[in-house]
Parts: sequence; C-alpha cells; structure tokens
Amino acid sequence: MKTLTLAAITTALFAAGITGAQAQQTFYPQAYIGGDAMFWELDRDRGPDRDSVGLRLRGGAQINDYFAVEGHLGGGGSDGGAELDYLIGAYAKGILPVAPEFRLYGLAGFTEVDFNIDRESGFSYGAGAEFDVAPNLSVGADYMRYLDKSRYNFDAASVGLRYRF
Repeated sequence: MKTLTLAAITTALFAAGITGAQAQQTFYPQAYIGGDAMFWELDRDRGPDRDSVGLRLRGGAQINDYFAVEGHLGGGGSDGGAELDYLIGAYAKGILPVAPEFRLYGLAGFTEVDFNIDRESGFSYGAGAEFDVAPNLSVGADYMRYLDKSRYNFDAASVGLRYRF
C-alpha cells in the first residue's frame, strides 16, 4: 500500500511538473495589445515648450523571444495652443529577455504626428521595459523620440498595461 501511494504521489508530481513546464512554453507568433498613459513634450527651438498627457494604444506581434513588430496610435492633450490630434507609427522591436518575467526592449521605426499647428513624419526610436504580473499581463514603461526635426523635438514617456493573446 505504501509503495502504491508513493508511486501515485510521484506520478502526480511528475505530471504537475510537465504541465507547469508546458504552461511556461510560448508559441510564436504571439499577438498583443496594450494601453498607456502618454506624457508628451513638444520641445521647440524657438518659443515655449509644450507638454501634456494623452493616451496611446499599441499592438503587435512577437515573432520570437528577441523580435516583434509593433504599432502605436495615440492622441489627446493640449498645452497653450499645441494640441496633439494624433500620432500613428510602425516599429521594429528588439527584445532582451533579462529574466523569464522581465524584458528590456528598443524600438525603431516611422511615425506621423499631427498637431493642430503642424503635421510631420519621420524616423522614431525609443527604449523601455516590461514586467509580467500575470501569465498574459505585463506592466511597462518606455520613452520614445517620435520626431527629431530642426524646429522641434517631440518626445513621450509612457506607462501602461499589455495583454498577450
């Protein structure tokens, strides 16, 4: 009886270990969507700087542990005559997995930004970090330079949540 009980317990623990290991395995590509509070700043060479808070939606597909493609759609916020109507962009995302639940990443791509005073587009780049708080949910923060023009720079720091499907 003791042998049978010991065998049953060992089999149950082994099966639980296999199930836990399978739960950790990620299948690619993996789609995701997120929402962020975006703290933006319009830094003009001439004239006063402007800053405000808007919202940003982001979504993408992680191709493997080290690479993803991501899109941003944001808007909102105004300060002294500068109102962010929208920003839209597409980026390549390089990922550095520091730990199973923590990742650093860099973004590079192209963004179009529309203010009520001007609309511009150009090369964009940034960096950030994400931390898993549940199997499919992570919190993160990043800093993006959306535009780097001769007359002004447009930057944003964002914090928010991401859900993986």
